[in-house]
Amino acid sequence: MRQKVLAWLAENVPNSRINHILRVEQMAVELAENYHLDREKAATAGLMHDLAKYFQPQKLLQMAEVAGLEIDEVLAASPHLLHADVSAIVAKDTFSVQDEEILQAIANHTLGRPSMGQLSCIVFLADTLEPGRGDSAQLEALRKTSFENLERAVWLTCDYTFKFLLESPSLIHPRAIATRNWFMQKSRTKQAILSTTV
Repeated sequence: MRQKVLAWLAENVPNSRINHILRVEQMAVELAENYHLDREKAATAGLMHDLAKYFQPQKLLQMAEVAGLEIDEVLAASPHLLHADVSAIVAKDTFSVQDEEILQAIANHTLGRPSMGQLSCIVFLADTLEPGRGDSAQLEALRKTSFENLERAVWLTCDYTFKFLLESPSLIHPRAIATRNWFMQKSRTKQAILSTTV
């Protein structure tokens, strides 16, 4: 299966993006091992997370529509944001991936989703924090947090991404904000419980 996916990527994605995908796959596996999750599922989701990254906007919109995905104003204006959901469709249709956890992890890797599972969190984090993204002090701190506390890492990684989006003329999807808020609250609640039990 992996060789089949790599062959498909070689025909549909530039080399620079394949290198990113392989780093995401690797980091997803490392995070999965750290949290005692299925490393094969993490590898598969990491390898397939950007299948639709270079699809044309019209194709993304068309595939999303056929699949019955809700296309709001932000997605209609920025179809690129659909590439995660459409990548999950490609994983299912082209590579016969049936595992719902893997498909969710692929679909959630860009905007996240409130209450998403651990595998989704791992691929979401690996996509933003893989080593090729840079080695700033902030990124290094986020990487460290991602191996210590998933909820906190998702919340802080959302904040990190929003800073970039706010400095560019990019739309921020409400789902990304909802993801950030959910994980921030979850992290704070967890911290408060820990504080009272110590």
